[in-house]
Amino acid sequence: MDVDTIVSLSTPPGVGALAVVRLSGPGAVDVLRALLVKTAPMPSVREPSLRRLTDPDTGEVIDEVVVTRFQAPGSYTGEDMVELSCHGGWLVPELVVEACQRSGARIADRGEFTRRAYLHGKLDLIQAEAVADVINARSRALHRAALVQMERGLSRRVSDLRERLLRLEGLLAHHVDFPEEDEPPVPITAVADQAARMVADLELMLATAPEGELLREGALTVFAGRPNVGKSSLYNALLGEERAIVSEEAGTTRDAIEAVVQIGGFPFRLVDTAGLREPAGNIEQKGIEIARGYLGRADVVLYCVSADEGPMEEDRAFIEAHDGAPVVLVNTKADIAKTQKHWDPEGTAARVQVSVESGAGLEEIRQVLPQLVYSSIVTAEQGVPVLTRGRQARGLRAAKVEVEAFSEALDQGLPAEVASTHLRAAETALEELLGAVSADDVLDVVFREFCIGK
Repeated sequence: MDVDTIVSLSTPPGVGALAVVRLSGPGAVDVLRALLVKTAPMPSVREPSLRRLTDPDTGEVIDEVVVTRFQAPGSYTGEDMVELSCHGGWLVPELVVEACQRSGARIADRGEFTRRAYLHGKLDLIQAEAVADVINARSRALHRAALVQMERGLSRRVSDLRERLLRLEGLLAHHVDFPEEDEPPVPITAVADQAARMVADLELMLATAPEGELLREGALTVFAGRPNVGKSSLYNALLGEERAIVSEEAGTTRDAIEAVVQIGGFPFRLVDTAGLREPAGNIEQKGIEIARGYLGRADVVLYCVSADEGPMEEDRAFIEAHDGAPVVLVNTKADIAKTQKHWDPEGTAARVQVSVESGAGLEEIRQVLPQLVYSSIVTAEQGVPVLTRGRQARGLRAAKVEVEAFSEALDQGLPAEVASTHLRAAETALEELLGAVSADDVLDVVFREFCIGK
């Protein structure tokens, strides 16, 4: 099947000093040759060189660029590749891409460069997903997790599990082929023990999945409480800028204000909401409804109670009725409270005394939040990779279900050849996770999240 040569701008469009245009495919060198001055020598492989690019139709100079040529299979995609580093801005990169198109290339689809790298065996599907996570990372935690995956940290663990499954299948095959032997090479009890250890290893990896997926969007952190208890001031302090209006007038916040911030290297989506009380009008009623909607989806709640007032009936009712995300009880305005009214009700995950004016308690909140929301990642054993995608969790969970079914079959005394079908199903789940066997629709889902030039 013929393979197109693709081209794309791989840096964000707009004003900037430089831009990078990428070409990949069997005709990449031909496209480059068509754009160079006719007497100019072809750049050597992997040796950046300064060249003039010309319009293929008129011969007019487009720009002076740095050309880097890569020869298959020693490139990112595994194909012949050319990277053109030209001047930035809006016009020059567009002219370069258009000239490449007129010389035989077509515009790349989203993620097509990395898709070709996967199809040519330069990386597996987990590594391909990690490339997108590195590009889109908004926190150090996701960046670290993605780098581990790019370096095959997760892929190696999955491959090791698959190898262990194959060894188990081999042992069972011996039992099937030589049933008359009095002493099989490995007792069935030892096989069952190996399966149990495999389930434990899968559970260890799966424990990071719920929080690993939060690394990509940020944990929804909702500020709640009665009006005028310091929610907006605390929100601004943790965010590091004035985003929410702070006023002595109760009910100032009528809508939800949302922003993403790193706390302890982890991403959090901070949401300041309307104060919870009997509404004074239709607008405030709508704001309170929005606040309750966020509370229903929250990953953690910062419930604020003014330290000088202490809890009111509404506060007690909220804590008693809340059965969702963990609640951090924040006693605000600690600097102005003449008499601290301590309240430590059951059902809260932590309690912090805070003064936004002095900064007291803010660092404690920054320590508490990652431990509450990302506890499995924070406490994960050294070397345990973090699952950052639902696809990864589904694959490992499917493998775990099959290995558990295998163990149950052994316990029930089913024949080895029957029990081993579950091992083969687990093996298939892990192969699909790595991308050793993947349908086109799975690849479409993975790569459509990429930018065009990657």
